[in-house]
Amino acid sequence: MLTEEQILNASEDDYMNKGQLEFFRQRLLEMRQSLTAPQESVDITSLDVERAADESDRATQEEQYWIQVHMKERESTLIRDIDKALHRVRTGDYGFCEDTGDEIGIERLLIRPTSRYTAEAQARRELQIRQYATA
Repeated sequence: MLTEEQILNASEDDYMNKGQLEFFRQRLLEMRQSLTAPQESVDITSLDVERAADESDRATQEEQYWIQVHMKERESTLIRDIDKALHRVRTGDYGFCEDTGDEIGIERLLIRPTSRYTAEAQARRELQIRQYATA
């Protein structure tokens, strides 16, 4: 299997060849495994629901609960994104922008293997979201 250095040094004409696709498939599988492996983190269902007598203790418990809920939601979203990226690897669409069809770029994929858009397309999408949110 290729290394990160080999992928960065590869010819641009050889973008998303079989070796590169396999590299990113393995990276995505490792990411998914790290998220789904049993961890020593607190399960939100196991948080102590006993009401603390002190108001500040109750507030702390509530905040810890909502932090855990938020973390679980983020993990679930990331797992879905990884699964979608793995599907794109299988279909040969991985590494290409869903809006423009342009190459996303090896550097961007190394930083964020679940990327679906080029940096420019992502910036446009975020600008549109901000514009519609303020309208």
